[in-house]
Amino acid sequence: MQIQKIEDVINRLSQIIEDCKINKNKAGYFAALYKRMTVAVQENINKNSFDDGARMEKLDVVFALRYLDAYDAYFNHQTCTQSWQMAFDACADEGLIVLQHLMLGVNTHINLDLAIATAEIAPGNSIDALHNDFNHINDLIGSLMDDIEAGLCKVWLPMRILLNAAGGKQDAVLNFSINKAREASWLSAVLLANMDTTQQPVYIENADTLVYNIGTKIKSPGWSTEILLKGIRLTEYDDVARTIDLIENTVVE
Repeated sequence: MQIQKIEDVINRLSQIIEDCKINKNKAGYFAALYKRMTVAVQENINKNSFDDGARMEKLDVVFALRYLDAYDAYFNHQTCTQSWQMAFDACADEGLIVLQHLMLGVNTHINLDLAIATAEIAPGNSIDALHNDFNHINDLIGSLMDDIEAGLCKVWLPMRILLNAAGGKQDAVLNFSINKAREASWLSAVLLANMDTTQQPVYIENADTLVYNIGTKIKSPGWSTEILLKGIRLTEYDDVARTIDLIENTVVE
């Protein structure tokens, strides 16, 4: 499938999601989350919510291709970045909770891929004009968190108690992680946009290593946290296809 516009991205993500449901592949967790975010971007482009909708669609496509190419490479036993390699390897780890799988995808795609894609479509000083639209994405992501949390609460029932204690979506782990990752990604994008073609590959390789190291902390956050996570994992509703469907489709009434 050729990926040239945002509709192509959504269709390809839908294919991945269906394949993951059939094969009980936990890679579908992040794919479902990513599809929801992409649909939200598409809807806001159609509403003329961005300063430059055409530029935002171009960014969305270039950004998505880094994930889609990595996905295809990994599952065809080809080389991808070490951070995506680890995130996809983790899909076979039965000890990780759903939230860890989502955070591993967020970590790699936003901390690494988003900066590269942003610098590619807005090199040099042109990146400054993209800042408002880049920040607008955070608002869109935040608007989805109630739905995502509601879906996760059906996977692990005690999560609702924790969310209430945390004071709502503003303090939710996933939303916080995405926003912080995007802030860091913007800074990396600005640096990359102002580098020459000999500097960029070195920076990207180092960034990949850094993102990989963050991913190892997500997988293994320390013994005390891991004890808690093991308790959560034992009580999660263990149905991969159902969980993918909940992440993709849950809407708070």
